[in-house]
Amino acid sequence: MTQGSEGDARTGPTHRSVEIGVTVFTAIFALVVIAGSLQVGIGWGVEGPQAGFIPFYVAVLILISSVINFVQIGPNGSQLFADWGQLGQVMSVLTPTTVYVMLIPFIGIYVASVILIAVFMRWLGRYDWGMVALIAVGVPLITFVVFENWFLVPLPKGPIEAYLGF
Repeated sequence: MTQGSEGDARTGPTHRSVEIGVTVFTAIFALVVIAGSLQVGIGWGVEGPQAGFIPFYVAVLILISSVINFVQIGPNGSQLFADWGQLGQVMSVLTPTTVYVMLIPFIGIYVASVILIAVFMRWLGRYDWGMVALIAVGVPLITFVVFENWFLVPLPKGPIEAYLGF
């Protein structure tokens, strides 16, 4: 064994495969935006630029950048980007955060924040339930006071806040 046992045991996506994946994703994204922009119009109307004017040209720049990035991907990208364990740690943060964002329109930002903070503190931080309850309720409560009362900026509320009259 020339590299040692740790180098042999680590597996995961290579730099090259990740670069190709990101480049293809951004190119597809750009093509979707271009198609949508063409549907709503990219020219000039009576009142000025149509709705798709700016998104179209931004998407064209993204597509050009994706093509340039794809051309620059070299054959030497066989180094490990991250092992599966590291990607699992990233997913353990990304998944609850994605669920949080998806819940906000339905249950409001405050209740969703209580749940997210509680999940992170208990699952990843392994804090005891007393501390979890204190922080998970306290932070959204302070956020409510600061944004709703002091700054007068309403944040998305759900049915529980409506029931409580907030």
